[in-house]
Amino acid sequence: MRHEARVKWVLEGDMPSGRYSRAHELHFDGGAVVAGSPSPGIVPAPWSDPAGVDPEEAFVGALAACHMLWFLDLARREGYAATAYEDAASGVMEKNAAGALWVSRVTLRPRVVWSSGPDAAAEAALHEAAHHACFIANSVKTEISIETA
Repeated sequence: MRHEARVKWVLEGDMPSGRYSRAHELHFDGGAVVAGSPSPGIVPAPWSDPAGVDPEEAFVGALAACHMLWFLDLARREGYAATAYEDAASGVMEKNAAGALWVSRVTLRPRVVWSSGPDAAAEAALHEAAHHACFIANSVKTEISIETA
């Protein structure tokens, strides 16, 4: 299975001086277009767009969404019925031993509303199974932890 994304950027400003916008668009199959930008904490405005999704946020969001999709399907297979799901996920970017920045940790904080749900132990087991099934989590070396209530 192949997945594609298109990134589009057009120069606004003066590239030789470094005073140019890094705002861009991310185009996905199905027609979704997302405003992209570096984090304003890395590239200050006006050369970034605080409203745009930065790559680090997209990475955290991809991990959280992948986990949710697996979790909901695994719960359904076990006969549970979720009615809402929310995750206040966060990531930590720091330098590794070689001095390169990387997203070293992502913490997922899923909260599920059930119409008929599992007990706490079964819900924790579903989160563990979802983590191991998630394609994105299986593709990265970032430490991923799951904090449930």
